[in-house]
Amino acid sequence: MFGLFRKSKPVKIRSSNDNRKYGVAAKDLKELIKKGCRSLQVPLPGVRVCLYSDGTEVTEDFFQTLPDHTELVLLSRNQTWSGVECDIAQLLTSDRHGGALIEAAKGLLSDEQSPKRRKILTDLLLNLDDTSELERRDEDEEWFKGVDARFKTKSAYMKFNCESRIRGYLKEVDDAPRTIQKVKVRAEFLKASQLLSEMLKTNKYNGSYFDRTEKEADRLCTQEGWFTCQ
Repeated sequence: MFGLFRKSKPVKIRSSNDNRKYGVAAKDLKELIKKGCRSLQVPLPGVRVCLYSDGTEVTEDFFQTLPDHTELVLLSRNQTWSGVECDIAQLLTSDRHGGALIEAAKGLLSDEQSPKRRKILTDLLLNLDDTSELERRDEDEEWFKGVDARFKTKSAYMKFNCESRIRGYLKEVDDAPRTIQKVKVRAEFLKASQLLSEMLKTNKYNGSYFDRTEKEADRLCTQEGWFTCQ
Protein backbone atom coordinates (compact mmCIF):
# COMPACT_ATOMS: atom_id res chain seq x y z
CA MET A 1 0.00 0.00 0.00
CA PHE A 2 2.78 2.41 0.94
CA GLY A 3 4.40 1.75 -2.46
CA LEU A 4 1.56 3.66 -4.10
CA PHE A 5 2.81 6.87 -2.49
CA ARG A 6 6.51 6.37 -3.24
CA LYS A 7 8.23 9.05 -5.23
CA SER A 8 9.80 7.92 -8.50
CA LYS A 9 13.58 7.66 -8.25
CA PRO A 10 15.59 8.89 -11.28
CA VAL A 11 18.49 6.59 -12.22
CA LYS A 12 20.73 5.98 -15.22
CA ILE A 13 20.52 2.53 -16.81
CA ARG A 14 22.71 0.86 -19.44
CA SER A 15 23.51 -2.60 -20.73
CA SER A 16 26.76 -4.45 -20.14
CA ASN A 17 27.87 -4.21 -23.76
CA ASP A 18 26.85 -0.63 -24.64
CA ASN A 19 27.99 2.55 -22.90
CA ARG A 20 24.89 4.53 -23.89
CA LYS A 21 22.94 5.50 -20.79
CA TYR A 22 19.20 6.10 -20.47
CA GLY A 23 17.45 8.11 -17.81
CA VAL A 24 14.68 6.13 -16.13
CA ALA A 25 12.42 7.08 -13.21
CA ALA A 26 10.83 4.23 -11.23
CA LYS A 27 9.10 3.78 -7.89
CA ASP A 28 10.46 0.27 -7.34
CA LEU A 29 12.82 -2.31 -8.81
CA LYS A 30 10.06 -4.10 -10.71
CA GLU A 31 9.09 -0.91 -12.53
CA LEU A 32 12.74 -0.10 -13.19
CA ILE A 33 13.38 -3.51 -14.80
CA LYS A 34 10.25 -3.20 -16.92
CA LYS A 35 11.18 0.28 -18.17
CA GLY A 36 14.85 -0.65 -18.56
CA CYS A 37 14.02 -3.67 -20.71
CA ARG A 38 11.82 -1.48 -22.88
CA SER A 39 14.52 1.18 -23.32
CA LEU A 40 17.33 -1.29 -23.98
CA GLN A 41 15.15 -3.74 -25.92
CA VAL A 42 16.07 -6.64 -23.64
CA PRO A 43 13.77 -9.66 -23.01
CA LEU A 44 12.29 -9.44 -19.52
CA PRO A 45 12.75 -13.06 -18.25
CA GLY A 46 15.82 -13.53 -16.05
CA VAL A 47 16.81 -9.84 -16.01
CA ARG A 48 18.52 -8.38 -12.95
CA VAL A 49 20.12 -5.05 -12.07
CA CYS A 50 23.49 -4.21 -10.49
CA LEU A 51 25.57 -1.16 -9.65
CA TYR A 52 27.81 0.07 -12.46
CA SER A 53 30.55 0.98 -9.96
CA ASP A 54 31.22 -2.43 -8.36
CA GLY A 55 28.67 -4.93 -9.67
CA THR A 56 26.63 -5.22 -6.46
CA GLU A 57 23.23 -6.71 -7.31
CA VAL A 58 20.31 -4.39 -6.59
CA THR A 59 17.45 -5.79 -4.53
CA GLU A 60 14.13 -4.05 -3.88
CA ASP A 61 15.19 -2.80 -0.44
CA PHE A 62 18.59 -1.72 -1.77
CA PHE A 63 16.96 0.14 -4.66
CA GLN A 64 15.01 2.32 -2.24
CA THR A 65 18.27 3.50 -0.59
CA LEU A 66 20.07 4.47 -3.81
CA PRO A 67 20.86 8.17 -4.40
CA ASP A 68 19.16 9.82 -7.37
CA HIS A 69 20.93 9.37 -10.73
CA THR A 70 22.84 6.26 -9.60
CA GLU A 71 24.30 4.47 -12.63
CA LEU A 72 23.03 0.90 -13.01
CA VAL A 73 23.61 -1.98 -15.40
CA LEU A 74 20.78 -4.16 -16.70
CA LEU A 75 21.92 -7.78 -17.08
CA SER A 76 20.22 -10.44 -19.16
CA ARG A 77 20.27 -14.08 -18.16
CA ASN A 78 23.86 -15.45 -17.85
CA GLN A 79 25.44 -11.98 -18.15
CA THR A 80 27.82 -10.80 -15.40
CA TRP A 81 29.22 -7.44 -14.33
CA SER A 82 32.00 -6.96 -11.77
CA GLY A 83 32.18 -3.19 -11.87
CA VAL A 84 33.81 -0.33 -13.73
CA GLU A 85 36.86 -2.49 -14.53
CA CYS A 86 34.63 -4.42 -16.94
CA ASP A 87 34.29 -1.24 -18.98
CA ILE A 88 38.05 -0.70 -18.94
CA ALA A 89 38.68 -4.31 -19.97
CA GLN A 90 36.18 -4.10 -22.83
CA LEU A 91 37.72 -0.83 -23.97
CA LEU A 92 41.23 -2.25 -24.02
CA THR A 93 40.10 -5.47 -25.67
CA SER A 94 38.37 -3.61 -28.49
CA ASP A 95 41.31 -1.23 -29.01
CA ARG A 96 43.92 -2.49 -31.46
CA HIS A 97 46.54 -0.87 -29.23
CA GLY A 98 45.11 -2.57 -26.12
CA GLY A 99 48.23 -4.62 -25.42
CA ALA A 100 50.49 -1.59 -25.67
CA LEU A 101 48.16 0.41 -23.42
CA ILE A 102 48.24 -2.29 -20.76
CA GLU A 103 52.05 -2.44 -20.84
CA ALA A 104 52.27 1.36 -20.68
CA ALA A 105 49.92 1.39 -17.69
CA LYS A 106 52.04 -1.24 -15.93
CA GLY A 107 55.12 0.90 -16.48
CA LEU A 108 53.45 4.03 -15.12
CA LEU A 109 52.34 2.18 -11.99
CA SER A 110 55.57 0.36 -11.23
CA ASP A 111 58.36 2.97 -11.22
CA GLU A 112 59.48 5.31 -8.44
CA GLN A 113 56.58 7.70 -9.08
CA SER A 114 53.95 4.94 -8.99
CA PRO A 115 52.63 5.58 -5.44
CA LYS A 116 51.67 9.13 -6.39
CA ARG A 117 50.14 8.02 -9.70
CA ARG A 118 48.18 5.22 -8.02
CA LYS A 119 46.72 7.72 -5.56
CA ILE A 120 45.70 10.08 -8.36
CA LEU A 121 44.14 7.21 -10.32
CA THR A 122 42.31 5.90 -7.24
CA ASP A 123 40.92 9.35 -6.44
CA LEU A 124 39.78 9.73 -10.03
CA LEU A 125 37.98 6.39 -10.13
CA LEU A 126 36.36 6.86 -6.72
CA ASN A 127 35.08 10.33 -7.57
CA LEU A 128 34.24 9.80 -11.22
CA ASP A 129 30.56 10.65 -11.63
CA ASP A 130 29.58 11.52 -15.17
CA THR A 131 26.60 13.86 -15.07
CA SER A 132 27.53 15.55 -18.33
CA GLU A 133 24.27 14.58 -20.04
CA LEU A 134 22.23 16.40 -17.38
CA GLU A 135 21.40 19.96 -18.39
CA ARG A 136 19.03 21.68 -15.95
CA ARG A 137 19.78 23.02 -12.48
CA ASP A 138 17.17 20.76 -10.88
CA GLU A 139 18.83 17.71 -12.46
CA ASP A 140 22.40 18.38 -11.31
CA GLU A 141 22.40 20.75 -8.33
CA GLU A 142 26.01 19.87 -7.43
CA TRP A 143 27.26 21.30 -10.75
CA PHE A 144 25.44 24.59 -10.11
CA LYS A 145 26.94 25.21 -6.65
CA GLY A 146 28.22 28.80 -6.60
CA VAL A 147 26.50 29.61 -9.92
CA ASP A 148 24.12 32.58 -9.97
CA ALA A 149 20.49 31.46 -9.56
CA ARG A 150 19.44 33.17 -12.81
CA PHE A 151 21.16 30.39 -14.78
CA LYS A 152 18.80 27.43 -15.14
CA THR A 153 20.85 25.36 -17.61
CA LYS A 154 24.52 24.50 -18.04
CA SER A 155 24.51 25.74 -21.63
CA ALA A 156 23.21 29.17 -20.61
CA TYR A 157 25.94 29.52 -17.99
CA MET A 158 28.70 28.38 -20.36
CA LYS A 159 27.44 30.78 -23.03
CA PHE A 160 27.43 33.70 -20.60
CA ASN A 161 30.91 32.78 -19.32
CA CYS A 162 32.34 32.69 -22.84
CA GLU A 163 30.74 36.02 -23.78
CA SER A 164 32.08 37.61 -20.57
CA ARG A 165 35.60 36.31 -21.23
CA ILE A 166 35.58 37.66 -24.82
CA ARG A 167 34.22 41.03 -23.63
CA GLY A 168 37.04 41.15 -21.08
CA TYR A 169 39.65 40.55 -23.79
CA LEU A 170 38.03 43.21 -25.95
CA LYS A 171 38.23 45.74 -23.12
CA GLU A 172 41.96 45.10 -22.85
CA VAL A 173 42.24 45.76 -26.59
CA ASP A 174 40.25 49.00 -26.24
CA ASP A 175 42.57 50.19 -23.46
CA ALA A 176 45.74 49.37 -25.39
CA PRO A 177 45.87 52.58 -27.58
CA ARG A 178 46.67 54.65 -24.49
CA THR A 179 50.15 53.14 -24.46
CA ILE A 180 50.80 53.76 -28.19
CA GLN A 181 52.82 56.94 -28.72
CA LYS A 182 52.88 57.22 -32.52
CA VAL A 183 49.71 58.85 -33.87
CA LYS A 184 49.62 56.87 -37.12
CA VAL A 185 50.10 53.54 -35.36
CA ARG A 186 47.45 54.43 -32.79
CA ALA A 187 44.98 55.39 -35.55
CA GLU A 188 45.54 52.09 -37.36
CA PHE A 189 45.14 50.17 -34.12
CA LEU A 190 41.88 51.97 -33.32
CA LYS A 191 40.52 51.20 -36.77
CA ALA A 192 41.39 47.50 -36.43
CA SER A 193 40.00 47.26 -32.88
CA GLN A 194 36.73 48.89 -33.98
CA LEU A 195 36.40 46.35 -36.79
CA LEU A 196 37.10 43.52 -34.34
CA SER A 197 34.51 44.92 -31.92
CA GLU A 198 31.86 45.03 -34.66
CA MET A 199 32.64 41.46 -35.74
CA LEU A 200 32.38 40.14 -32.18
CA LYS A 201 29.16 42.03 -31.57
CA THR A 202 27.66 40.54 -34.74
CA ASN A 203 28.71 37.05 -33.55
CA LYS A 204 27.31 37.70 -30.05
CA TYR A 205 30.85 37.63 -28.68
CA ASN A 206 31.30 33.98 -29.71
CA GLY A 207 29.11 32.81 -26.84
CA SER A 208 28.22 29.76 -28.92
CA TYR A 209 31.74 28.30 -28.61
CA PHE A 210 30.99 26.29 -25.45
CA ASP A 211 27.20 26.05 -25.76
CA ARG A 212 26.50 22.41 -26.64
CA THR A 213 22.97 23.29 -27.80
CA GLU A 214 24.35 25.35 -30.68
CA LYS A 215 24.93 24.02 -34.20
CA GLU A 216 28.11 21.98 -34.63
CA ALA A 217 29.63 24.57 -36.98
CA ASP A 218 29.25 27.31 -34.35
CA ARG A 219 30.70 25.54 -31.29
CA LEU A 220 34.08 24.22 -30.17
CA CYS A 221 32.67 21.64 -27.76
CA THR A 222 31.05 18.30 -28.50
CA GLN A 223 27.31 17.69 -28.27
CA GLU A 224 27.97 16.35 -24.75
CA GLY A 225 29.78 19.57 -23.76
CA TRP A 226 33.35 18.23 -23.75
CA PHE A 227 36.14 20.33 -25.24
CA THR A 228 39.93 20.43 -25.34
CA CYS A 229 42.29 23.39 -25.31
CA GLN A 230 43.16 24.46 -28.84
